[in-house]
Amino acid sequence: MTRAGLEWPALLVAAAAAILVALAGGLLTVAGPRSRALRRPAWRPPDWAFGPIWAVIFAMITVSAALAWSAVADAAGRAMLVAAYAVNGVLNIAWSGLFFRAERPDWALVDIVLLWLSIVGLILASLPHSPTAAILLLPYLGWVGVAACLNLAIVRLNRPFGRA
Repeated sequence: MTRAGLEWPALLVAAAAAILVALAGGLLTVAGPRSRALRRPAWRPPDWAFGPIWAVIFAMITVSAALAWSAVADAAGRAMLVAAYAVNGVLNIAWSGLFFRAERPDWALVDIVLLWLSIVGLILASLPHSPTAAILLLPYLGWVGVAACLNLAIVRLNRPFGRA
């Protein structure tokens, strides 16, 4: 353990998992002609902002996961925490696949609501063990909230979807 209460193996595993989720989501984030043609609200953050924001958020998720893991004493609690992070990672990756690859912002909107709820679940699962871990997830919750509003605006500006 380090002075901060982190177990180094937990930090390395969390970092590897975050990198895998980020890479998988990044590989699915390929804007095709239909995605580039979508009307977007004027308040949309600039394209260049997404990468740095996600990099900081993934770093915070990594530290949060490692802190929470290191603070949970029993195997059942750790298994629940891993399951919660796994669900969150799948939902995070799925959003990119639905929005960009499937070109279905409407389906992505459903996914992002579930993603936001899974972040609330991560916060609640972490809080009893490590309040710091829970606090580190708040920017993630906020950013996904902004992304959900953006996704909703795109759906409203461009519907219906699924037609050739």
